[in-house]
Amino acid sequence: MMVNCCGLLTANKEPVPLKSVGVELEVRDHVATVVSTLNYENKEDKPLEAVFVFPLPGDAAVCHFSATIGQTQIVAEVKEKQEAREEYDDALSSGQQAFLLEESEQSPDIFSLSVGSLPPGESASIRLEYVTELAVQADDGLRFCLPAVLNPRYQPQGSGGSEGASVQVTSVPASLVPYSLSFSARVSSPRPVSKVESNCSLDPLQYLNPEQTQATVKLAAGHKFDRDVELLIYYKDAHQPTAVVEAGQASAKPGTLMGDPVVMLSLYPEFPQAVMSSVASCGEFVFLLDRSGSMDCPMDRSKRRETRIGSARDTLLLLLKSLPMGCYFNIYSFGSSFQHIFPKSVEYSQKTMEEALKTVEEMGADLGGTEILNPLKHIYSQPCIPNQPRQLFVFTDGEVGNTKEVISLVKKNSGSHRCFSFGIGEGASSALINGLAKEGGGHAQFITGTDRMQPKVMQSLRFALQPAVVDISVTWDLPKGVSVTVLSPPITALFQGQRSLIYAQLTGESSKAAEGCVTVKYSLAGHPSQNQLHFSLKPAEDTGLTVHRLAARTLIRSLEMEERERRGEQDKGVKKKVVEVSVQSGVSSVFTAFIAVNKGDGEAVQGPLVRRNVPTPRPMMMACPMPMGGMASVAPDSLNISRIICSPGGSRNKLLCKTKVGAKTGKPLKMSLQTDAAAHCQPPQPEMRKSSLCSLSLDDTPPFGDAGTAPKQPPRDPLLQLVSLQKASGCWVLDPALAAALGKTSEEVENLKLASVNQEVWATILALIWLHGFKMDAQDEWQLLAMKAVSWLRAQNASCVTECVEAGNALLGCNVKKDVLGL
Repeated sequence: MMVNCCGLLTANKEPVPLKSVGVELEVRDHVATVVSTLNYENKEDKPLEAVFVFPLPGDAAVCHFSATIGQTQIVAEVKEKQEAREEYDDALSSGQQAFLLEESEQSPDIFSLSVGSLPPGESASIRLEYVTELAVQADDGLRFCLPAVLNPRYQPQGSGGSEGASVQVTSVPASLVPYSLSFSARVSSPRPVSKVESNCSLDPLQYLNPEQTQATVKLAAGHKFDRDVELLIYYKDAHQPTAVVEAGQASAKPGTLMGDPVVMLSLYPEFPQAVMSSVASCGEFVFLLDRSGSMDCPMDRSKRRETRIGSARDTLLLLLKSLPMGCYFNIYSFGSSFQHIFPKSVEYSQKTMEEALKTVEEMGADLGGTEILNPLKHIYSQPCIPNQPRQLFVFTDGEVGNTKEVISLVKKNSGSHRCFSFGIGEGASSALINGLAKEGGGHAQFITGTDRMQPKVMQSLRFALQPAVVDISVTWDLPKGVSVTVLSPPITALFQGQRSLIYAQLTGESSKAAEGCVTVKYSLAGHPSQNQLHFSLKPAEDTGLTVHRLAARTLIRSLEMEERERRGEQDKGVKKKVVEVSVQSGVSSVFTAFIAVNKGDGEAVQGPLVRRNVPTPRPMMMACPMPMGGMASVAPDSLNISRIICSPGGSRNKLLCKTKVGAKTGKPLKMSLQTDAAAHCQPPQPEMRKSSLCSLSLDDTPPFGDAGTAPKQPPRDPLLQLVSLQKASGCWVLDPALAAALGKTSEEVENLKLASVNQEVWATILALIWLHGFKMDAQDEWQLLAMKAVSWLRAQNASCVTECVEAGNALLGCNVKKDVLGL
């Protein structure tokens, strides 16, 4: 058991100052505005600086930051990051109150909030606002996630990154977090709101009008910080193509991004049914599985049942059984190092499938840290197989520190493959998971709480088996005098039922009744297709500047990616453009920060300034012991930390940190767990400003049990038991194992078989009847492998199929019709 209270209490058991967090969510169709209020109180007898490292959605546009101290409100400005840091440091050195909010240089979903010079007995209220788009789920729900959990991010050995890039997280068990959360949401849409679901307990949905197009919902009282707060919002007749035109800011100069109208297009392409019903029989399928120590955490923390790695093993079984004959595949796994089952991708057959499954069954969460970059480089170094489009599936709990470097590598290789990503468990980095899919032309899925991984993964496999949409182009037809500047990167992937967003700046004048039209053309399986959307150029009312801020965020992200690709060149123009757009729009970027300084007439804050790190919650420790902030408790002789002291008018001493390393390996020694945390542990402080701390890179292996020992397996699910017996060709064999999976004896199965019928045909029909009769609730999981079985049966030209189906129903006690089976 880990008893580490680093960052939660000081050596004298003094509490951290964050008291409560309130979140108000407003959803308009598929766009969310989130306002978070963080309330601080300094109960100590000395001035205080609090540092709070916390997660936000990776594609969020942070657009407002203010602080209220007593009766005084100060609104932050966006400034170039170094300028903002210096202003913050100068304010603290002068005894002024100051607040600094900045984005991590390694991952855009981690922010650091510094609350400076809070006098003894004083309270402060911080207001943070951001806007984000909601992702479409497989069942047409819109997913909003409030990341309450920030898992420690693993920083690979020797990874690059500029000064100040390492974000160190002080995290504690959810049950010990000393602040509370309140959460409420208001939903409005042109279409009725049919329901709102959550992984957390909600109060009943309250409709605000008879049409049910507006509703409110609240998080039930008593919510603990043991999980991300996830909402799934469902509309009737969901996801129609729409266009929203938003007027520019009256005070901004025409011709600028904020001064001109901006249009947000939401496109939902419809593909011909004939193409959608066909499944490709080719492709190179590469599966990349995270085997870091944190993958041994349970999928659902409320009950320690299936682990993340266990669920991933079951998912790989379904994937391998569902692959088409004639394709190629390989399986990679990674932690601090990486492995692959075959030296290069092999043709899919009974022999290669069995060899792969045997290896998969032995896979545990035993490879240490989370270094995903090297296996990706190795995959991309392999030549593509002619006429076998490469499809990459990445399974990870997303706890990596070099997110931007990984995403840049995927983008660099986007022409050679499609990437489908899966974030497993609470706290998976949305920036990493969404970035992999976006830059890899694929699709992202998040699997949390009680979600089953299998249906979501199989949906992505269906996407991967669709022919790739190519030759995508977007053309605009606008009235004379109106020109368009597209702010979004080019669309590289289209999937049936999935939304594509385009942001564009409209310059020039048009009449109020004027219309525009956008046409998306593409080729699918050799057939040219197009979708059109006509829209009014009259600006919508009451949208504020939401669309402009989302458009600015989209442009900033594109420019940041371009800057990373150009890094090392002398061209400073891209960075300058990012800062210009960020400052003009008031939206954060990696090169800017929000800075607020209270320059009132009050007296300077007197006394030495003590720094406190506000802990972020992480999953319940007993369910999944993990290193605190990426670090376990440290033996007193392993770590030397000096306290941060700051006096008015003086410079702040920087935190010094050194780690003993192994003499032979040069890597940090695994640090021992202490039982008296208060006596032995001074918390390392997250520092995102002028100097960064050394990064204590430890593997994220849970500190209990033998890492090399495979976890004890629960009894296999009956569905998976049946699936495991299917052959690569799609058929089943009549043997005792199949009879047992069907819940029958060998004699019962043999006795009802027609004498003229092939044993494999009979076995395959029985398996299909069992799936349709007992597992329709999991059809998404077995649909593809059942299609393969039906194709195999048709190829046999077997006689007496009708009689076999009748006999099978009699044996299994079902009433499944022959045409339902696809026969």
